Amino acid sequence: MQLDYYKQSIQLIGVGLAMTLFVVACQDKTTGPEEPNKPFLLKAPYYFGDYTLPPDNPLTEGGVALGRMLFYEKKLSVDNTIACGSCHLQSKAFTDGKPFSEGVASKRTDVSAMSIVNLLWESQLTWTAKEQTLEKQAIIPMQHPNEMNQSIAEAVRKLQSDSRYPPLFKRAFGTDKITGGLITNALAQFQRTVISKDSKYDQFLRGEYTPTDSEMRGLRLFFSHPDPIAGTRGANCGDCHLPVRLGGNTLGLSGFHNNGIDTDEKLRDGLMSTTANPKDKGKFKAPSLRNIALTAPYMHDGRFKTLEEVINHYNSGIKRSATLDPLIVAASNDPRFNPTDPIKLGLTDSEKKDLLAFLDMLTDEAFLKNPDYSDPF
Repeated sequence: MQLDYYKQSIQLIGVGLAMTLFVVACQDKTTGPEEPNKPFLLKAPYYFGDYTLPPDNPLTEGGVALGRMLFYEKKLSVDNTIACGSCHLQSKAFTDGKPFSEGVASKRTDVSAMSIVNLLWESQLTWTAKEQTLEKQAIIPMQHPNEMNQSIAEAVRKLQSDSRYPPLFKRAFGTDKITGGLITNALAQFQRTVISKDSKYDQFLRGEYTPTDSEMRGLRLFFSHPDPIAGTRGANCGDCHLPVRLGGNTLGLSGFHNNGIDTDEKLRDGLMSTTANPKDKGKFKAPSLRNIALTAPYMHDGRFKTLEEVINHYNSGIKRSATLDPLIVAASNDPRFNPTDPIKLGLTDSEKKDLLAFLDMLTDEAFLKNPDYSDPF
């Protein structure tokens, strides 16, 4: 599969210098000329496609820098012990390595922490599409009793009384009067700049890396729907994951799927909890697969500890239910497969290894070490 029509990715610029100045400003309590708040020069990879920024919350250097600080600010939790960054660790591609995240007082959430990556192109957020904007989504964990468990009003009070923050809000938004809306605006700005774009897969798209034979076979399997009559073997992954960004496919598909991990009797509500439509029961968002080798455990409830377990599930562990995705039902490499038979993808052990080799290509080492995303404290 040749993807050489994609153009050279343009690297993100500007934020490194902005954050250096920002940290110095936080540490220096002397009075000096206010640093101008310039537009943030976001240079996203061309081949990721178009994106839209909200007109009432444009990216600025001051807003992104403030958002980064708030992302790691534990004062946003009721007991000052939990920050957004507590459940979204950069070293784990902004997940936390747990089946269920732990909030204040070690209270457990009911789903695993999704990776915060390439959200600039996401139109529906969380496992069950509770919100469609980052500004609104940020309110959920701050107020949820099992997460940060703090009212927006109390968060505002804490930040307003912290001498570091009013000047930073003044620079970012033109006012030192802090509001809940400005807190979530800043958090959203920072999260939109968290972009993974330099994995071996990206380098391949840009013509900078030649995959091994195993990686290339895995790539073809990943993006191929099996058609045994035509002699096409496939792993069927690309039906639900976009070829370039590798997140939920929203181009013609909902981006939410029942992927056969439970029978009808055990299905959780999933997307139905948002839509109230019984046809959405058991459907959860197809997450980004970028840096997937680092974001274990897998699925919304972290039931699979390894990628090998995930592949085995799709290969021979699918459970039938009323809302099971038809793209999964119809996927088999066996020419004798009958839709009423137990669902089996039919990959060989060698093909499973090739698929793993491709998934390892999605690890972006630069992303994991990018200082622009790190904890400023």
